[in-house]
Amino acid sequence: MPNLLLRRIRVPVLGLVLAISSLFLPARLAADLMWNAQTGWRLEGGAVSGLVGTDGRNAIDLMNKARTAEESGSTGSAISSYEKVAKRYPNSVYAPEALFRAAKLQLTRKQYVKAFESYQTVTLRYPNTKRFNEIVGEQYRIAGALLDGARNRTWGWLPGFRNREKAIEFFEIVLLTAPYSDYAPLALMNIARGHARLHDIPEAIDALDRMINNYPQSLLAPDAYLKLAQAHASLVEGPYYDQASTKEAVTYFEDFMILFPSDANIAAAAKGLDNMKIVLAESKFKIGDFYFYRRDNFKAAKVFYNEAITAYPDSDVAKRARLRLNDVEAKAAGKTVAPEDRKKFLGLF
Repeated sequence: MPNLLLRRIRVPVLGLVLAISSLFLPARLAADLMWNAQTGWRLEGGAVSGLVGTDGRNAIDLMNKARTAEESGSTGSAISSYEKVAKRYPNSVYAPEALFRAAKLQLTRKQYVKAFESYQTVTLRYPNTKRFNEIVGEQYRIAGALLDGARNRTWGWLPGFRNREKAIEFFEIVLLTAPYSDYAPLALMNIARGHARLHDIPEAIDALDRMINNYPQSLLAPDAYLKLAQAHASLVEGPYYDQASTKEAVTYFEDFMILFPSDANIAAAAKGLDNMKIVLAESKFKIGDFYFYRRDNFKAAKVFYNEAITAYPDSDVAKRARLRLNDVEAKAAGKTVAPEDRKKFLGLF
């Protein structure tokens, strides 16, 4: 749970940083850059570069050098030149294009982390870029590749370790960058999948909960409800333990069946609900046995046997609970209860 708390603190802070950054960094200049192998980069539509004099000439020369290196297959040299343009001339029309092209080249070298960060710099500094949706899509695919086990390559050739934690971090950034895009609910589903793969079920539950609350109309909502129910069910340890997760699983299985009665997974949900209700009823039954056999507290025993019946009236557990109520009444009247029942119960402890 500490990780969950830290993430809840970290993500809003990151969102605030993104919002503040976009206020102080320049938006995209209204210009289209076009490349031609004979003439190099040029501006169209009568727009200006944002640079004058020597800076303008140096910037375009560096852009041409980068693109020439890119066309000739000198990827490392091209990336270096594009990064110099972005660093030296951040307020020019060339900077977002340079960062974008650097990111694409880094991606070809499987430098997933650097590519993602280069794309993110574009969305931060130039939030009005016409490539915004394309960039978010690329970032989503990078995060997906890392989640599926792709290895980031240092220097473009040295493979590192699989890093699914980084994938989850990247999906969170996609969610913050484009919360109203089609990628947002997909990102949350992948965040849940990532945490599940890392066996961090509480974090997976949190992501699924955000999914159904923030995007209830998404086509992914039925899957999120079912996975949320199954995630809670996976935390159930049996009838002898706390039943909070069992109750949550029952709630979400029932919600799924009510909200999406025609879904193809309705049978799986019904089976999951049946299993959880059996565990819940069995838990009440075991507590009733404790009060009956260990404490001779007939009043408490009757309460829990009745709760077992209420939890799942049509189950075998409910049938046994009804028989047990007869035993309670008999023993309360001074009659002897079958000793084999007592021995069977005591053997469970």
